[in-house]
Amino acid sequence: MKKALFITDAWLPQTNGVVTTLQSVMAHLPALGYEVDIIHPGLFDTLALPSYPEIRVARNPWRMARMILDSAPDTIHIATEGPLGLWARWLLGRWLVPYTTSLHTKFPEYVQQRTGLPLSVGYRYLRWFHRPALQTLCTTQSHRAELAQWGLVDLVVWGRGVDTERFRPVARDVRRDRPRLLYVGRVSVEKNIEAFLALDVPGDKIVVGDGPARQALERRYPQAQWLGYRHGSALVAEYAQADVFVFPSLTDTFGLVMLEALACGTPVAAYPVTGPKDIVQPGVTGCLSEDLGHAVREALAVDRARCRAYAETQSWRGIAERMADSFVAIDWRRVARRLRLRMDRTPFAASPLDGPPHSG
Repeated sequence: MKKALFITDAWLPQTNGVVTTLQSVMAHLPALGYEVDIIHPGLFDTLALPSYPEIRVARNPWRMARMILDSAPDTIHIATEGPLGLWARWLLGRWLVPYTTSLHTKFPEYVQQRTGLPLSVGYRYLRWFHRPALQTLCTTQSHRAELAQWGLVDLVVWGRGVDTERFRPVARDVRRDRPRLLYVGRVSVEKNIEAFLALDVPGDKIVVGDGPARQALERRYPQAQWLGYRHGSALVAEYAQADVFVFPSLTDTFGLVMLEALACGTPVAAYPVTGPKDIVQPGVTGCLSEDLGHAVREALAVDRARCRAYAETQSWRGIAERMADSFVAIDWRRVARRLRLRMDRTPFAASPLDGPPHSG
């Protein structure tokens, strides 16, 4: 069996789409002939991101060099652009080792919303980060088109899936006078959740999730039900009991929560942007509209059985197969020969295990 090494700044105990995607794909790789190693923040000293205490990043990523060599993988995939991803990019470039990458979030849009930094700066960073990768996986055709407009190259559409055994319809309590409108996800400014909370439509608004914007929004919208995180059967029950799943984000590359809701039979209301327009089939699995309230009203009429039927066509096994097809083989003997030649030509070159002088 071959070995695939994943390097990611997003991993358990974080709860987000990146972690869900990686876990789901990795679960299927052994059946495709790959055992999996993971380099993640939990293997390092960490510090919390400002305003995101649940997200911790590595403080000493230079320890990664020995981890990569000890793993001796047949292929390497860098999943994120954080400290571990950056250090891996530097090491693999220095060692002349080929690798692939993936793009999971609209990082430039998130940064712009929080800091005002122009989108062009964020996309310049993404172009620089992903340029050496032989292939960069992205979520959908519309995401690929957006990235190409910003100058990214070697893009491969990867997709997303859903576990339809876990997320499924359950018995619903329909004895209520008002529809249940559900949001699931991080409660933060980039998710545009206030567009959901401010909707002037009949219904009870339920928020499942947490994040840096929750405290202020909860004070502003006390009429909403703020449930915090839900997991397992409790999360499935919230999806299944909802009449409409409302996805207000304008900056997601996909939105796994939409597939989870559809697998539970719940239609989606969203804006016609990247992510929703690749998932939501108007009149079949929900409604897209620049008027989110209109999307909610239209989604209420959608047949729940058709939502479930669509979700059943979106398997994680297929996503894992696409990833395996993108893997690039590493010839470590060839890498070693190139390194020896380079060091022979530069007699005072540092060891491949060394980091920059400031790394300690």
